[in-house]
Amino acid sequence: QVQLVESGGGLVQAGGSLRLSCAASGLTFSSVAMGWFRQAPGKEREFVASVSWSGRNTRYADSVKGRFTISRDNAKNTVYLQMNSLKPADTAVYACAAGSSGFRSPQSAYEYWGQGTQVTVSS
Repeated sequence: QVQLVESGGGLVQAGGSLRLSCAASGLTFSSVAMGWFRQAPGKEREFVASVSWSGRNTRYADSVKGRFTISRDNAKNTVYLQMNSLKPADTAVYACAAGSSGFRSPQSAYEYWGQGTQVTVSS
């Protein structure tokens, strides 16, 4: 049974930083792409960042480029999202996802999803 468990969310002031983690089990972690997505109240879930199975290739939404960094540790079956210079517009539930179709895949191609962790950025 595949499980993805996020942690690291919380309340932070604008300009602050948070590091999200997503621990995976029940799958061959080193063979899947991983992504982070977020959903703000009243909005559609949107792509944030993704990383290839090896960690060598990454992709970011324009809104987070230069502020967020995705990385993975295949030895620990964990993917991270370092979020710096946070803005109130970053407030959302952040969820990680695993997919076998590559790090450029659309959201619909990710097969497994975590429950999410709340990130709230105050102004």
